[in-house]
Amino acid sequence: MKKGEVFGFLGPNGAGKTTTMKMIACVSPKTSGTLIVLGMDPDEAPAKIKAGLGVVPQETNLDPDFTCYGNLFTYARYFDIPEAAAAKKADELLEFVQLTEKRDITVEKLSGGMKRRLILARALVNNPDILILDEPTIGLDPQARHLIWEKLRALQAQGNTIVLTTHYLDEAARLCDRLVIMDNGRILVEGTPANLVREHAGREIVEVEKSAEVVSCLQDLQIPYEVAGDMIQVATESSRDVARILLDRCRPEKVITRPATLEDVFLKLTGRKLRE
Repeated sequence: MKKGEVFGFLGPNGAGKTTTMKMIACVSPKTSGTLIVLGMDPDEAPAKIKAGLGVVPQETNLDPDFTCYGNLFTYARYFDIPEAAAAKKADELLEFVQLTEKRDITVEKLSGGMKRRLILARALVNNPDILILDEPTIGLDPQARHLIWEKLRALQAQGNTIVLTTHYLDEAARLCDRLVIMDNGRILVEGTPANLVREHAGREIVEVEKSAEVVSCLQDLQIPYEVAGDMIQVATESSRDVARILLDRCRPEKVITRPATLEDVFLKLTGRKLRE
């Protein structure tokens, strides 16, 4: 990844995303291959690498015995930041994530969105060279998600390098400069969200309800299609032309046209089967 970019790891459950994050964060040993983080080998310099990382884990692991301020101040002291500097940093970060009014409130009294923002603030205490976020907006309502997105874009604008995993495809499309889609511990594709959509899903999608008549018609017209549950999808460069043909020749009850998305790419490459 490049300095100052947002790089995403996407994949279904069990694809290896969190394991990869743990390897980068020097929590788990690499299983094979070569891994260089901040110019160093995690096997040889884990402490130095960790000093340059900020990590937002999936789980909420704030200290329930401390206030919002206490969580940040105490964490800063782990990095040997002097007390005065740690106190100033804690207050600056509370303001950055809009939690100043909750400064002296204990963690258990915070909402889920507030806890995620506090975890993000904690990850920034040591001015990390790389910020690692594992499902940063998991379980949040739309308002809280958008606030986290706003803060991440602000961090990138300041030159921060961000690595994230997410199951929200719209989140990846909004935030990531580049990303990989992986499955079974293997990278399937890499590129910008827009390029991956164009390459693997076309520009537009036409959807019609699945029926034997429509399937037969599409086959007669030699129009490639994919079955998506109870719908049939046709990837195309011109949804208007395809929709007109379908309406004239196949007579479906309903036709939907829409832009192709990263979700179309994800499902095409990793399948539609539910992963537990």
